[in-house]
Amino acid sequence: MTRRRSSLLRDPVHGDVALTPEELSILDTREVQRLRGVRQLGTAYLVYPGAMHSRFEHSIGSCHMASVMIEAIERNRAFAPTECLGVTPEEERLVRIAALLHDVTHIPFGHNIEDQTGLFERHDAPARIERALTSGELGERLAAARITDEILGILGAGPLATKVPEYWQQIVSDTICSDIFDYLKRDAYFTGLALAYDPRLVHGFKIDRVSGNLFIDVAKRGLVREDVLSEIVRMLEARYYFSERVYYHHAKIAAGALVAKSVEYAIVSGAAREQDFYALTDDGMIAFLEGLPYVNDAGARRTRRMLERFRSRRLLKRCGVYPRYANRSMQESLVERFFTPGRHAERAETERRIEHAAAAQLGHEVDVMLYCPARRMQLKEARIHVRFPGEATVRPLNDFSDRIPRLKDLEESYRNLWKFYVLTSEHDAKAIHVLQRILERELPGAVNVYRPDGD
Repeated sequence: MTRRRSSLLRDPVHGDVALTPEELSILDTREVQRLRGVRQLGTAYLVYPGAMHSRFEHSIGSCHMASVMIEAIERNRAFAPTECLGVTPEEERLVRIAALLHDVTHIPFGHNIEDQTGLFERHDAPARIERALTSGELGERLAAARITDEILGILGAGPLATKVPEYWQQIVSDTICSDIFDYLKRDAYFTGLALAYDPRLVHGFKIDRVSGNLFIDVAKRGLVREDVLSEIVRMLEARYYFSERVYYHHAKIAAGALVAKSVEYAIVSGAAREQDFYALTDDGMIAFLEGLPYVNDAGARRTRRMLERFRSRRLLKRCGVYPRYANRSMQESLVERFFTPGRHAERAETERRIEHAAAAQLGHEVDVMLYCPARRMQLKEARIHVRFPGEATVRPLNDFSDRIPRLKDLEESYRNLWKFYVLTSEHDAKAIHVLQRILERELPGAVNVYRPDGD
């Protein structure tokens, strides 16, 4: 097999992207085409109007960046053939297809629904991946090409999940990989934010012949290559700033919370099942939720209210913000009480108590929602393997965080992005103060840093 491509697509981020006939046939399956209707940044377009790009073009960009990485790996292997492995054309074929399909299990607003409600398995759970790649048109194409097990293995599922070479998986899904190389550049382009990484970084990849790990060499003549190490950290910093300004923007969180709560009620009430959401697009999910035959009239009215708020961008406001930095001793108990999978009943009951107490004091109906966009904040972005001076083996970058002050600071900053929110339909500062007094009783010991009047 050669590395020749036969078709060119014009991409606004990478320019011309070459695809093979086999890749085009996979893109043309209805399962992959669905991704045209799943926005890459979910509800971020309500904050950044240009952020309308989808997981479909991101998948194509990830495939392209996988080959850019492989070209670098091959070039670097030529300089050190006894120390480094290369990537064969057949391996590149498999890795590129896996990169094309790495997001095929994403449902609309998936991070809001999976990470917050705990009702669904994550999109990258092996069972979800295996189901998607062994059924429908996509399953038929992969089976006909006799590559189902290999693609499953690269994506962490199926019988080869622990048997495929490490670097197959790492090119597609690692700290710094084809996925992040595409989405950071694409998200910057469509949000208009001037946050970027140096594209030269992609040229530093090698594959360690001993361990089979993808790595970046930061050693030269016994010294640290400060330029390379600095670019690695700068890319991680770009990922952090995107998290701060886009991925966890408070308005994006409030919008996603409306959809997640609507899905939660649909599932808990028995009006829908998890598998009903697998084939939906963003717009299709909202229409689906609006048309469900809810048994409980009060719940149906509440869901319609939330979805109407979403459609008209009348988002819930914050009345409680409990960040990790002010609640280190409380973080675990808050997560355990409200956001551990299976604890949605206690969360809903607490919301009702707060609503009833607020309604009694304010004299009208109040909506309240407890929300946590991620149960944990971890700096997984520091696990890229590197070769440090004086080290006999390649090791994850975070093994050396004590030598890299910027990385240590970044780890702490990233964990401090964690916040537990209480959202409400009330906009008036006096009403929010009423709610905050109720929260003091409901969440004793937790520190609410939100000040509605700007104090």
